[in-house]
Amino acid sequence: MRMKLFFYFLFTFIYYFSFAQQKNVDSLKLNTDSSLSDVVVTAFQSKIKWKDAPVAVALISQQQLQNISTTSLLPAINAVAGVRMEERSPGSYRLSIRGSTLRSPFGVRNIKIYWNDIPLTDGGGNTYLNLIDINNLTGAEIIKGPSASMYGAGTGGVLLLKSSQPFLISPTNSFNASVSSGSFNLLNEQTSFTHQQNNFTTSIQQSHLQSDGYRLQSAMRKDVVKWDGSIRLKDQQLNFLFFYTNLFYQTPGGLTKAQMQQDPQLSRPAAGSIPGAVQQQAAIYNKTLFGGLNHQYKINESFSSETSLMLNHTSFTNPAINVYENRDETNTAIRTKIIYHQKINATDFQWITGAEWLYNYSRIDDYANKNGYADTLQLKDDVYANQWFSFSQIQINYKRWSLNAGVSINTQTMHYKRLTDANTNYVNTNNQNVIAPRIALLYKINQHISLYSLAAKGFSPPSLAEVHPQDRIFHSELQPEYGWNFETALKGDILNHRLQFDFALYDFELKDAIVIRNNSQGAQYFVNAGSISEKGVELWMKFNLLNQPNNFFNALNVWSSYTYQPFYFSSYVQGTNNYAGNAVTGVPKNNFVVGINAETKNNFYLNIQYTQTSTLPVDDANDEFTNAAHLLQLKLGKHFSVHKTFVHFFAGADNLVNEIYSLGNDINAAARRFYNPAAGRNYFVGVSLKL
Repeated sequence: MRMKLFFYFLFTFIYYFSFAQQKNVDSLKLNTDSSLSDVVVTAFQSKIKWKDAPVAVALISQQQLQNISTTSLLPAINAVAGVRMEERSPGSYRLSIRGSTLRSPFGVRNIKIYWNDIPLTDGGGNTYLNLIDINNLTGAEIIKGPSASMYGAGTGGVLLLKSSQPFLISPTNSFNASVSSGSFNLLNEQTSFTHQQNNFTTSIQQSHLQSDGYRLQSAMRKDVVKWDGSIRLKDQQLNFLFFYTNLFYQTPGGLTKAQMQQDPQLSRPAAGSIPGAVQQQAAIYNKTLFGGLNHQYKINESFSSETSLMLNHTSFTNPAINVYENRDETNTAIRTKIIYHQKINATDFQWITGAEWLYNYSRIDDYANKNGYADTLQLKDDVYANQWFSFSQIQINYKRWSLNAGVSINTQTMHYKRLTDANTNYVNTNNQNVIAPRIALLYKINQHISLYSLAAKGFSPPSLAEVHPQDRIFHSELQPEYGWNFETALKGDILNHRLQFDFALYDFELKDAIVIRNNSQGAQYFVNAGSISEKGVELWMKFNLLNQPNNFFNALNVWSSYTYQPFYFSSYVQGTNNYAGNAVTGVPKNNFVVGINAETKNNFYLNIQYTQTSTLPVDDANDEFTNAAHLLQLKLGKHFSVHKTFVHFFAGADNLVNEIYSLGNDINAAARRFYNPAAGRNYFVGVSLKL
């Protein structure tokens, strides 16, 4: 009850103050950072200011990406309300938007990811987010909640990554190099060359990251080479993106709570006849070559088109505890849009229609794992996965009103055959003609505050990793999960742009939820199990306390995000157990993040981020919860120039309170091995140069 009253008074205060400040806003001089107020979002092809977009979208700038870490996306993404990124071990990531971790014991599922509007998610529903180097990115947008009307399958949301460079009137060349080192023999090195002119940009980047890891069997190494750029002609623009990543990381495995508390640096030990992670040399080897093109064409004053093509190949090897897997993957994607835009007097009208096709072919060979080497052949599988959808959307802006309405029709098919079984035919799954509408209406209370409401249907078919899980049975019986999301939000800025905020309430009722289970041998598989009620609150605020260039402290910002997710199973029966009313597995009820960014006149800066995460259940029965976690991180540095060379020194620390906690939990794990301990207190220091 106290929580409800708190948000009621907060909502009332912002609403009232938005009117009260209107009378004096024109007489006040803007002297603070108002960058977010002017930033244009691209979610749902809107291309309007953040506070005028009828969508729950979070913007992450290039500076925010590296406010704390220069090696990982975790701190920046975890600062966003409603979003949680986990790391089971260095290089092994999970991404959750509004609780979508439930069906993702590892990897990124149930979320669509694009890079410069080129699909990264494959036809099997998986995204290798760990292939990307944070230094390759110039920003990101996170769309929260079902977005199937324009982005297809996925009830969690969409992540839009960006790395484009602006065109410049005068040709400009720049060279960047950086190196940093830290605890656990961390070494991070990058070099890049960028050329920009009025009709052509290109950037070539190389990076190397390695670490011995905090736990036994948790070393990692990643090498990335990326080339991207843009060519602008009279009525056309071609954007290209190519990268090659060679990624290796060891997988130490989960521990019980007692094992974690006794020694958080342990890897999974042997148990009876089952060997441990060190003996089996458990690890992931991923070599991926990716190529993508994006073509934009202005047909005339009203019509334009945009088409993206993607082709990539992945060689994936995974010596695990019970199996040695080799996987060869080929992925193709096409995404195209026709855009009609017309402005008549006070009415701005946009209509978009298009389609997307994702294709994945996977050859999966499993062997027995004998001390980290492939032994006896167990099976060979062929899997073909296709996803396609067509969509249409209108956007109407009229004075203070904005209407966004769209719908998509979706199909997913998979064809599977076990080559090592004689006289077998292909087994097929077919989820056809799933219709997913969305409608959102926004009203500008004044030039500073906007209020919107939306209704959207989301659906998510099982991914290839769920249809073909660890138990090596092809689960063609799995059905898509789906549901309606209803949401209302208030966002904008007050106090002459000094206080920016985003406050959202949502209710998503998920049906046929896909959840994880373990068989008698401990192998994971998935089932459709009842329904989930996901009602939540998200609040983000940023206050510019100081912006005085002539003072010693010339900039000081305080920001905070709060997430309230009291999700529960509204119906869920497993055998004789009825879990209805239990908290949803793997989702913390409360998550609070607060940060301080300070700058001085002589170009010193300090960034501090504190995160408090409440307990969360690690199994469906709710008979074990994690402890609440408190994480304190900071980064400080200085910018200066020497003979036309810009120099940046920086140093930082992670987990300053030396908390023993699990940053990535194995939910519903066999033998209660739920925990993957994160690193204790650790440090880093580095320098970068720009010529």
